[in-house]
Amino acid sequence: LILVGLPFDLYRLWRSRPWIFGQLLCRLSHYLSEGCTYCTILHITALTVERYLAICFPLKAKVVVTKRRVKAVIGVLWAFAFLSASPFFFMVGVEQPNNHTDFSRECKPTPQAVESGLLATMFWVTTSYFILPVICLNVLYGFIIRELWRSNIHLQGPSVVLREKGHHQTVKILAVVVLAFVICWLPFHIGRIIFVNTRDTRMMLFSQYFNVFALQLFYLSASINPILYNLISKKYRAAACKLLLPHRAAGRAFAATKSAGGCTETSASTRHGYATSF
Repeated sequence: LILVGLPFDLYRLWRSRPWIFGQLLCRLSHYLSEGCTYCTILHITALTVERYLAICFPLKAKVVVTKRRVKAVIGVLWAFAFLSASPFFFMVGVEQPNNHTDFSRECKPTPQAVESGLLATMFWVTTSYFILPVICLNVLYGFIIRELWRSNIHLQGPSVVLREKGHHQTVKILAVVVLAFVICWLPFHIGRIIFVNTRDTRMMLFSQYFNVFALQLFYLSASINPILYNLISKKYRAAACKLLLPHRAAGRAFAATKSAGGCTETSASTRHGYATSF
């Protein structure tokens, strides 16, 4: 969905005037990018909460975290994200100065949204939407690391070692994903803060160039997570292969079963799968 808005942003960078795609696409492109901004951070936060429950409260997590509830949570996150972004649908539009030709049409925030302070307010709301979850992620990671450190001291045995290895792998993946999220999205929010508070002509010019750089990272965020998962996690690669190439994955599973005398990696991951859900 983020990448759907890429052609419109490229067009705006190439020539901001005239906007030729109409009022609906002007509003929809801004609305989708805002909704995905919120949705990304909500999903990463939800994943971290799930890992926190699985590692710190494993018995409770097996009861609470069911497939049906996970689907419901995902639906709620999408709905809440796009509901939160709905003001942006009405704060932008195709503006044309009085007594000017159609060539001056531009997709931008409406004068009413700027003058009323609603645009600045929503930018700060968006920034809070980013800062507060990042603080939450850091707190949860602190609890997870503390729990893993305690379990390494007090517990022993091959099954425990395997489980802990899975936990460490999952935490490492999430840490990299959160770090990538911060790197990709922090300039985006800094650029907005500069834009809202800029009155000087030089700073306005700097803001425009900075936002071009931030926009590149914004779109990188739309594709970087699957790449990170693929590089870090063997389990992710196996799951992606099973999803995209089911016949090939079935052949690999059969070969693994035959070579291991009936004891497959899949059966092992079933016993310890909850600890290594990535």
